[in-house]
Amino acid sequence: MRWPIAALLLSLAAPALADAPLLTSHLRIHDPWVVAEAQSRTYWLFSRNDPAVTGDRRTGIMAYASGDLAHWQRPKLVFALPEDVWAKDGGWAPEVHRWKGRWYLFATFHNEAAALPSPGKRRLYRRATLLAVADRIDGPYSLIHEGEPPTPPGDMTLDGTLHVDAAGKPWMVYAHEWLQQGVGTIEALPLKDDLSPAGKPSILFRADAADWVVGQRQPEGDTGYVTDGPELLRTKDGALLMLWSSWGRHGYVQAQARSESGTLAGPWTQLGPLVEQDSGHGMMFRAFDGRLMLVLHRPFKRALAKFYEMRDAGDRVEVVREAVELDGEAYPTHGCPMEVRDAGC
Repeated sequence: MRWPIAALLLSLAAPALADAPLLTSHLRIHDPWVVAEAQSRTYWLFSRNDPAVTGDRRTGIMAYASGDLAHWQRPKLVFALPEDVWAKDGGWAPEVHRWKGRWYLFATFHNEAAALPSPGKRRLYRRATLLAVADRIDGPYSLIHEGEPPTPPGDMTLDGTLHVDAAGKPWMVYAHEWLQQGVGTIEALPLKDDLSPAGKPSILFRADAADWVVGQRQPEGDTGYVTDGPELLRTKDGALLMLWSSWGRHGYVQAQARSESGTLAGPWTQLGPLVEQDSGHGMMFRAFDGRLMLVLHRPFKRALAKFYEMRDAGDRVEVVREAVELDGEAYPTHGCPMEVRDAGC
């Protein structure tokens, strides 16, 4: 009886938006980011622009709006990458954060023609998280700092997120690419109030610090260890957690880590997978009915948005159940995929 009751509560928590014909199962979403905007009681779901659904061919970020996380308006383009900046493609892992009374967009872009020095056979090029700002959550967003990222220009980085520490100081936490280092890292960069760099980055942990991570053999002959999608959150007991993703035995994995000091400095303890079977790059938010929710994408290719109800356990977060009333899908969170279970994995 719990699932129908939960669905009813969620439907009552926010008004249904007019003209919301799209179901969650319709949304092709990679690296989803949800903001529960309290003033309008609207959920905003951000992703890379898809010209097939927005009708706009520009590289940028689109946003869907919903009153119940199950029915969505057709998306609108909220940010278009200007033609006169160094970046030319991308739009990965968009995040939207409230800071100093305005909305800030973090999204990863790149330029394959802007080569970086490479110590090996792999060709490297500029990739970084750019920042943009708007007065409204649905934009339009404009680049800040003339389109230059906060991270060092020689570093190949992605998936930047905003973290505000206990003293109110902003940081950008991001993944430093395995493409450049072999073993990817999660790093933190102190920022000024205008979100420009305030110092040098520091390494929080390496991908191979987690025993569940499996390296990916590369055409160049080496093995890459991936770090993706960091997001920071505080538990009810004050623990500082990080969601992040990499590759495990059976595909992409959503995992968590915990800082033993309660600060970015760590040390960071790897707590293992939350959701497996080709699922990851998730983030957490509080629904209007008070429930803690996780959204991620699955599968890695041609990904769909997938929601879970979560529990704050004080020193970690735990999956309660799949929110099947939102996407209609029932899928196990751990263990072997059905198609390989008989192989003894």
